Amino acid sequence: MDTFIQQLINGLTLGCVYAVVALGYTMVYGIIQLINFAHGEVVMIGAMVAYTVLTMLAASGLPPVFIVALAVFAAVPVCMAVGYSMERVAYRPLRRAPRLAPLITAIGISMILQHVALIIWSRNNLSFPQLIPLTTYHLGSSETSATITNVQVGIILTSIAMMAALLALVYKTRMGIAMRATSQNPQVAGLMGININQVISFTFMVGAALGAIAGVMVGTYYGIANYTMGFILGLKAFSAAVLGGIGNLGGAVLGGILIGLIEAFGAGYMGDLTNVCFLNSFLPGFANLCESNANGSLFGSNYKDVYAFIVLILVLVFKPSGLLGERVGDRA
Repeated sequence: MDTFIQQLINGLTLGCVYAVVALGYTMVYGIIQLINFAHGEVVMIGAMVAYTVLTMLAASGLPPVFIVALAVFAAVPVCMAVGYSMERVAYRPLRRAPRLAPLITAIGISMILQHVALIIWSRNNLSFPQLIPLTTYHLGSSETSATITNVQVGIILTSIAMMAALLALVYKTRMGIAMRATSQNPQVAGLMGININQVISFTFMVGAALGAIAGVMVGTYYGIANYTMGFILGLKAFSAAVLGGIGNLGGAVLGGILIGLIEAFGAGYMGDLTNVCFLNSFLPGFANLCESNANGSLFGSNYKDVYAFIVLILVLVFKPSGLLGERVGDRA
């Protein structure tokens, strides 16, 4: 039971991060039907900028929480500027181009951002400064009980707050109404007096701001950052958006949490379930493997990145629109 609770906590932490990043994908797709594959690199840039600020101020004597807040406040505008520049320079001229052109452009921008980060921050893994002391809380009376750290609590609470703020923005503000109108039919929205270009740029900037904060959370959680960190993270977040229903905000949140839980439980249990000696009790053909490697498993925690994609494929085979359904507007 303690293992189950521990993997549940780990999965929720990862899932919240994936959900925040997935919201950036699903917002852009909901507005202009574009898969922004460079969004993972925006997350990476947010982590790198935060790393630079944390490193510069680590010995300043300022309170750690204040330094982390400064790092976030530095990463957010930089990523928003990157998001705005991507939309203005690369995507806007291709808005009426065939669907393949902006997709290839997005992949190209992803590579450009990776190499810019490589030039600025080098190819080495960067140790993320851990200015806030790590505090561990036991969820039981024994020392082997499940634990949760203050970093995990902070990530979960911050993610929930950002998701709630985004939903309030989309459904309770005038800009949110403009975003939903543009998503439904940009031509009609333009005739109603909505500045379509402004709305689309704002959507990119909001998604980039979420990505910046997610980058800081990932760097703080894992303790390292590098110029390639956005690729796998972005791929998982995109899978989360597709799993929940691309273009659907609620679907992105659900998909992100599910991807995180699948990854955590897969890493925690698949090694035991695919142990060759355990399998030998059901399938005698594994006897030789059991004798030669009693502790071996067919699928251990090193395959954790695979489990989520397997589930994604199965869901899309039986429900191609995702769990909550794809939400797109009228583009006729």
